[in-house]
Amino acid sequence: MISNTIDLYQLTPEVRSLITEELDKDEELTWIGQPIPKLFTSQSLPVFLFAIPWTAFAIFWMVGASGFEIPDFKDGFDSFFLFGIPFVLIGLAMLSSPFWLRRRARRTYYVLSTDRAIVFMGGFMGSLATSVRSFYPDQLNNLRRTQKSDGSGNLIFTVDVSRSSEGQGTTDVGFISVAEVKAVEDAVRDLVEAASADTE
Repeated sequence: MISNTIDLYQLTPEVRSLITEELDKDEELTWIGQPIPKLFTSQSLPVFLFAIPWTAFAIFWMVGASGFEIPDFKDGFDSFFLFGIPFVLIGLAMLSSPFWLRRRARRTYYVLSTDRAIVFMGGFMGSLATSVRSFYPDQLNNLRRTQKSDGSGNLIFTVDVSRSSEGQGTTDVGFISVAEVKAVEDAVRDLVEAASADTE
């Protein structure tokens, strides 16, 4: 057993119910884990760093657009500065992204059962889980692992592609920012091998 396995009965009744209700009749749990919050939030670092000059410029522009003289802020008031409010709000949202990702990490659970791997992805605004995604053995044949020197890392099952007016983006999906990622990968491969043996 992976040493960082969470015992089902250590969880709150709400989380325990969420997980057990997802399982089929003959399906048994083999591992429950969570992302490491500080690693999970590190993915927001580029956004956070970009937000610093963005927000500073937006505030500077609003002060200038309001009619005040910089640097002594004398005279003038022009409502034109209100057009800068959305940009300041966007900047504040980006600056707070590490906080919201940490909250999401604490509401995210990774589960291995005798039948599949399940990702319960937590919500940003306090909901326990906003999405539940299952990956069955035939969907777990192309695993990709990234690992840090302390043994933590990501086990990627698939990559989601999103498109917008700004272009195309990708998001790794799987067990993200987990401890002992190699041991977790071994457990997933055991699941795949067991399913393969059952079909022979």
